[in-house]
Amino acid sequence: MSEERVLVTGATGCIGSWVVRNLLQEGVEVVALTSSQRLERLKLILSEAEFHSIAFVNADITDIASLENAARKHGVNRIVHLAGMQFPFCAADPIEGAAVNVGGTVTVFELARRLGIERLVYASSAAVYGPASHYAEAVLGPDAEFFPTSHYGVYKVANEQTARVYWQNDKLASIGLRPHSVYGPGRDQGATSKPTVAMIAAAAGRPYNINFNGRYQFQFSDDAAKAFVRAVHATFDGAAVYNIGGSIFGVDEIIGCIEAAVPAARGRITFDDRPMVFPQALDGRQIVEALGAYVETPLEQGVARTIDCYRSALGKGLLDTAYLDRVLA
Repeated sequence: MSEERVLVTGATGCIGSWVVRNLLQEGVEVVALTSSQRLERLKLILSEAEFHSIAFVNADITDIASLENAARKHGVNRIVHLAGMQFPFCAADPIEGAAVNVGGTVTVFELARRLGIERLVYASSAAVYGPASHYAEAVLGPDAEFFPTSHYGVYKVANEQTARVYWQNDKLASIGLRPHSVYGPGRDQGATSKPTVAMIAAAAGRPYNINFNGRYQFQFSDDAAKAFVRAVHATFDGAAVYNIGGSIFGVDEIIGCIEAAVPAARGRITFDDRPMVFPQALDGRQIVEALGAYVETPLEQGVARTIDCYRSALGKGLLDTAYLDRVLA
């Protein structure tokens, strides 16, 4: 058993669930912070024994007293901070989005400072950048200009600067990771979730329309989580931020993989011909230099694994019609 005891905030989200899974499979004790009782993403990918080995803490991400009490009780010595409201929810309620995404992140950094945590890993986003049309290059390097066009992106810029100030003033080391467009089991909400929702629809025998088109860096959920876990184990100083790299795929290629896995879905998965408000891809060479080679699941395998996962969950009754209606709406 590892001596690491990791607090994972946002543990019931997509990347959070996969981070929990990877840590548990390494023998690491996990304390899962959640403000929600929606546990279906964890149950989707964990064995029953793995699920019951988690220490759950239900608390508000901005409640420093509750977080500190729970962290001290469980002997937490590492933190992976993934909690936050996603892109469309921040657009719908910017005040709450700022409270959770910015205030919550400051709270977690302050928690780490109080506990003497030596390593804090957190999620930033490709949303710190602007749309592809804003840049001359297709693949953005580490020094590309921030140009967020959403509240969500602005909050992520603020969080990166919070990390910098905590290193400058308190020598609290951190690594922020910027995923691009994550897909795979558990990715059932958010601006870039639509390809995964199409896979869920195919598994359920339903039609679906992806509301964007284009070529982007699509990263399998387990692969993205493994990058965060590598950062947990890293020894580092400073406030580093790395892009999670990977291959570029078109929405049409994803649909082709869906149709190959579910021939009955042919012609039932469509897309709108409009771009997302993100750059096409982010240069991931720095993360490889810092944390080692990025694990990348081939697209056809990732799509097939996702569809198989949801088929199995639907067959076992882990997901019901109400879930499908909510996700596919």
